[in-house]
Amino acid sequence: MPATLAVLMDRIDAIHPEKDTTLALLLEAQRRGYRLLYATQGALAIRDGEAWGHLAPLTVRDDRHDWFTLGAAEWRPFAGIDVALARKDPPVDAQFIYDTMVLESAQAAGVLVVNDPRGLRDCNEKLFALRFPQCCAPTLVARDAAELKRFVAEHGEVVLKPLDGMGGRSIFRSRHGDPNLNVILETLTGNGHAFAIAQKFIPEISAGDKRILMIDGEPVPYALARIPQGTDFRGNLAAGGKGVGVPLSERDRWIAAQVGPELVRRGLRFVGLDVIGDWLTEVNVTSPTCARELDAQFDLNIAGMLFDRLERGAPAR
Repeated sequence: MPATLAVLMDRIDAIHPEKDTTLALLLEAQRRGYRLLYATQGALAIRDGEAWGHLAPLTVRDDRHDWFTLGAAEWRPFAGIDVALARKDPPVDAQFIYDTMVLESAQAAGVLVVNDPRGLRDCNEKLFALRFPQCCAPTLVARDAAELKRFVAEHGEVVLKPLDGMGGRSIFRSRHGDPNLNVILETLTGNGHAFAIAQKFIPEISAGDKRILMIDGEPVPYALARIPQGTDFRGNLAAGGKGVGVPLSERDRWIAAQVGPELVRRGLRFVGLDVIGDWLTEVNVTSPTCARELDAQFDLNIAGMLFDRLERGAPAR
């Protein structure tokens, strides 16, 4: 009987198939003979203490115009499913946290959940990077506008962003004396009710915000440098950045070696590190991307590398 893989993701009809890493993972699983099941966030439930899902049979194709077929969804327990890919994009809000609790019940029933639900719940992509201060540029996380303004005055030029965003949304570049700084801070903190993150501006962003993909704590040997275009300082591909593959530098490998053991300890088996210049800025655990771009530029199969590891078994923690 073929192994079964369930994926929890955003709507598959709304992805960009030519660059979607989740689709690459599903294509690889299907090539290996897995039977695929599909669910979105609203399709999870707990029934009598067991994880259930409203799961639809899924077939995928590497075709940018016709990339999937869904069968009729039906409710079934997660018990008996071999692998579940948790690939829901941020924001990591209350509903996302509840999803990790359902997936933790699935894990208890013997399902291999990638990434580990507790890791998804505990490792905010901005805050988790700060567990490795030796890798990070000066950073402040605070709700208090006065404290954030003191940080801006100390460092002159900064990047300000929310803790739960993705794709370059709501990221501001500001400086001491900026007449818009007050309104930026009011917007990001909700007038002091939500945390914002301030990082010293790293000029090397002009050479790209590098995405380093980590599999079981070890880096893929190439990164995707997402290079800002025009007057926009953001390198995010969703914000118009250009993706250029580059070999890892010695500093990149050092950062990966600093972070990798903790990823393994937390069961975070497929992760994206964001590095600007010499500095780690984020650790993406929810739905890291850029595999398809690196595959195309360097003739890789990153999804295959991940499944080789998954089928070998979990590394020692």
